[in-house]
Amino acid sequence: MNLDLLLPDCDLDTAHRDFALRIREFAHEKLAPHARAIDEQRTFRREMVHDLAAAGILGGPLAREYGGGGWSPLQLAIAHEELGAACGNARGFCAVQTGLVAQCIAKYGNEAQRRRWLPGLVAGEAIGCFGLTEPEAGSDIASMRTHAKRAPDGSFAVVGEKWWITNGGIADVMILFATQDPSLGRAGITAFLVDTKRPGLTRSPMPGVELGHRGSDHAVLTFAGFPIAADEVLGTGGKGFGTAMGGLAAGRLSVAAGAVGIHRAALSEAVRFTTGRQQFGQPLAHFQMVQERLADHFTSLHASRALVHRCAQRRAAGTETHADVAMAKLYATEVAAKATEDAVMLHGARGYSSAFPVERYWRDIQALRIYEGTSMIQKTILARMLTTAPQRD
Repeated sequence: MNLDLLLPDCDLDTAHRDFALRIREFAHEKLAPHARAIDEQRTFRREMVHDLAAAGILGGPLAREYGGGGWSPLQLAIAHEELGAACGNARGFCAVQTGLVAQCIAKYGNEAQRRRWLPGLVAGEAIGCFGLTEPEAGSDIASMRTHAKRAPDGSFAVVGEKWWITNGGIADVMILFATQDPSLGRAGITAFLVDTKRPGLTRSPMPGVELGHRGSDHAVLTFAGFPIAADEVLGTGGKGFGTAMGGLAAGRLSVAAGAVGIHRAALSEAVRFTTGRQQFGQPLAHFQMVQERLADHFTSLHASRALVHRCAQRRAAGTETHADVAMAKLYATEVAAKATEDAVMLHGARGYSSAFPVERYWRDIQALRIYEGTSMIQKTILARMLTTAPQRD
């Protein structure tokens, strides 16, 4: 076995290789030992937040003046691949805490908002959530019904419901999206940056049992006259749709990189098992149909990583298009889904048990095909870019 071939190290320069190794060692020591237990027990592990903060991961891509690490987009992608390979729940927490919340505040918030919230988010002293999704407004954000009624003094009272909000049950701070006028569609949406510890908010766990990411906190948030001050608008009133899209774009790179990590972990387990398992007098890995699957997933792993790194490099250069992250997320999550499915099959009956991690990888990857825009939404973005005439000045 030469599992080093699955790692990104050979494609990285020395500085990035050392960075990847540091995150890999952290994930192996602090995250991987707990991954199975938090999944089986459906328990959010608070200690994980402190560990991620201490390692500098929660603030990685943020500016140093707010306690961040000043990471490049490529460093973020490398880190989230390593987290995804060790524990999907940890990677998902970081995608929300850092990508959807902290980076949104850094980009759209005013200086007072940045100073108030970013240091705590970076240090793990505050947990954030992104209050966007509703029962009737998932992919179609413009149809949201949560309503922010404005008072004469400029304050707001919010009524409505959000669901599938990761970190929603434990968050200290929330970016909350609500419409001031449903008839305006996306033009009526405003983003608010609010402390969650105030009256008018009821939180409850999502009903049922999640397919994957069972070590994460997923909540239903119900607002009944939830008060918001005039100075808690994030960005510009009526421009919340753009804020949401900016947050989702940041999150999509994390999702794509995390999918590469899950893909890598699943393929590693498949190689280990098939080279060690004897059937019909020889290792499973010597059978051509097994070899075909391993070869296909080896190739698609490197292809998806290349798309993720390309997106990260274009983001750093300021040349990224909507297509870059859409292609990376679409391809990385779909090929990872196939790799995890085949890893389960190659393990046979063992792949059906939580004693082997491949069944968890298969469950966790399904959410990555949905989060921050489903695979169908990514295809819609790409198709529209191809078939819509470009705007000219």
